[in-house]
Amino acid sequence: MKVAVLDIQGKDTGRKVELSDTVYNIEPNNHAVYLDVKQYLANKRQGTHKAKERADISGSTRKIKKQKGTGTARAGSIKSPIFRGGGRVFGPRPRDYSFKLNKNLKRLARRSALSIQAKENNILVVEDFSFEAPKTKNITSVLKALGVENKKSLFVLAEPNNNVYLSSRNLKSVKIVMNTGLSTYELLNANKIIFSESSLEGIESNLTK
Repeated sequence: MKVAVLDIQGKDTGRKVELSDTVYNIEPNNHAVYLDVKQYLANKRQGTHKAKERADISGSTRKIKKQKGTGTARAGSIKSPIFRGGGRVFGPRPRDYSFKLNKNLKRLARRSALSIQAKENNILVVEDFSFEAPKTKNITSVLKALGVENKKSLFVLAEPNNNVYLSSRNLKSVKIVMNTGLSTYELLNANKIIFSESSLEGIESNLTK
């Protein structure tokens, strides 16, 4: 699969890069994608939720009425969940939502995500670029030149570039990641994926181990 290399003005440079079929043209494994996205979202959960149960409520433990003879149900404490202001039954407790996935499964999920985006022609390759200063107008001009200014865009770079990152920080629809930090969720959440030319080699070596 060959893709034309563009410059940051959106013009064809006349060069093409070969995208490996083992990464960008496989039959997507939907279950692997599901598991990897599920893990990504689970790992982002804080898990700090907590509701007060009857042992956590401040209040008297005095038995509020006699056990028998009232004609109503037994009641041992005002902190019982059946009373207003009582504790909650089986409320949420702090917990860790993260879980482990096999590395090979995660690689399969990312290859599947890239293949899905490639089949939908959502992948662009641009030659390596940088900015002299961090300015939002620099990245917006690139987005307009590439025709993706109104779309969620994921820029994949080969190495950290502080000026590019700072230029995009104010734009909610733009995300900058390194080729070593790709996630299935981010790949599928983007409408367009823009790879820097030098990032492709690292992606293929990481995903074909």
